Amino acid sequence: MEFSEPKGIYLQIADQIRERVVEGDWLPGERIPSIRELAVELGVNPNTVTKSYQRLTDRGIISSRRGLGYFVSDEARERALREMKDEFLRDELPRIVRTMQLLEIGPDELAGHFARNDR
Repeated sequence: MEFSEPKGIYLQIADQIRERVVEGDWLPGERIPSIRELAVELGVNPNTVTKSYQRLTDRGIISSRRGLGYFVSDEARERALREMKDEFLRDELPRIVRTMQLLEIGPDELAGHFARNDR
C-alpha cells in the first residue's frame, strides 16, 4: 500500500484485487482471503478491507457466501478488465496524450519506440 498516494487505501486494495483477477492469479469460483486475513497481510484496518470488498461486490467482481467467505465471481475477469480499460481511457490516457504533445512525441515516434522494444 502506498499510504502517501492521493488515492484512498480502500481503492488501492480494490485495484490490487482487480489486477490479480485480470492476471489470472485468482480464478472464478476461487476463495479469496477473508477480510481479517487481508487486513493483517496488508497492515490495514479490517474496516478498510471491508470497504474494498463491498466496492468489488457491488461491481460483481467478488461475491460473499454466508459462512464461507468471499469468492471471485464467474464474470469477474471480464468485468474487472472492462472497468480497468474504462478508467485508463478516462483518467490516464488524456494525461499521456498531453505529455506527448508537450514533448512533441508523435504516433510514429511512439510506434517506433515500441517496435524497437519488441525485439
